[in-house]
Amino acid sequence: MVLEVDVVVIGAGQAGLATAYHLRRAGLRPGRDVLLLDADERPGGAWRHMWEGLRLFSPAAYSSLPGWMMPPWDDATRGFPPRDHVVDYLTRYEQRYDLDVRRPHRVRSVVREAGGDRLLVHADGLDVAARVVVSATGTWTQPFWPVYPGARDFRGRQLHAAHYRRPHDFAGRRVLVVGGGNSGAQVLAEVSTVADATWFTTRPPRFLPDDVDGRALFAAATERIEALRQGREHPGVGGLGDVVMVESVRAARDRGVLVARPMFSRLTATGVVSPDGATHDADAIIWCTGFRPALGHLRGLVPREAGGRIRVDGPSGTRAVAEPRLHLVGYGDWTGMASATLIGVGRSARATAEEVVGTLRP
Repeated sequence: MVLEVDVVVIGAGQAGLATAYHLRRAGLRPGRDVLLLDADERPGGAWRHMWEGLRLFSPAAYSSLPGWMMPPWDDATRGFPPRDHVVDYLTRYEQRYDLDVRRPHRVRSVVREAGGDRLLVHADGLDVAARVVVSATGTWTQPFWPVYPGARDFRGRQLHAAHYRRPHDFAGRRVLVVGGGNSGAQVLAEVSTVADATWFTTRPPRFLPDDVDGRALFAAATERIEALRQGREHPGVGGLGDVVMVESVRAARDRGVLVARPMFSRLTATGVVSPDGATHDADAIIWCTGFRPALGHLRGLVPREAGGRIRVDGPSGTRAVAEPRLHLVGYGDWTGMASATLIGVGRSARATAEEVVGTLRP
């Protein structure tokens, strides 16, 4: 049996919930007009799978989805909420708005209906025909592993930040942390409290001032959007820096461990070799090297470009060029400025909902 609805939203993390919220506000009924399909057994999106010590870059008031502000978190971290606080917020958010998430139903494919005007969504244990599909699956399930010579020769443990959980798993070990972004800095800060940790980056990391956090980054992104609308140039967030100085990172700096080495050139059985020939022994390497869009379920429906992206346009900036019945929300700036953040995704979600409803009710 194939269910028929107007809209299927794939993914019930922050992007999917924000989109479903705006669709509900526009008059579409959760569970009848709109179905949310999620691969996880419990709410929380990717946040449930992130490492235990992860902190947001902004206070709760600046990390909220549309409609309901995240409850505050106040402690020594200047109010930067931890991972579990975000999971609890997302859990209560979908309950608060009765968004009727169906789980666990991992979507395997989206195809065109033969001889019809709908898209067919094939998920584990469920098939749905929809007039519009919104893909909001994020990136967490697609960690990016760079290719370096000798990677298969290394006899120690290699893992991506997506699979890192807690620093004490590496107590007393020699650990190399790779990646100069916020993940790399936070993981290094944690691991260095219990292990001999060394940080490698492809370029020198850029640190925000201690009194600047994600609020400034979001403000810069907002200013850039307005500038582009007015036909003016704006540098965006690039000039501000990359690494937010959350409490753990500041502590690492004060201990003298927040020092990045130039990227090594190859791996060996026991460690890595730098371009100058220096060797660094290691028991483990943690790759904090980012993610790619999780879009395997759209394979065969629309073509992908460099970096795994799908070309989008339309009033919302999220409608797939090759398939106008498909929208993509929350994958990064190519689907809306700051759309991969809790507070930033609301704009893309609202614009997408408005365009979708306009399509359904011309």
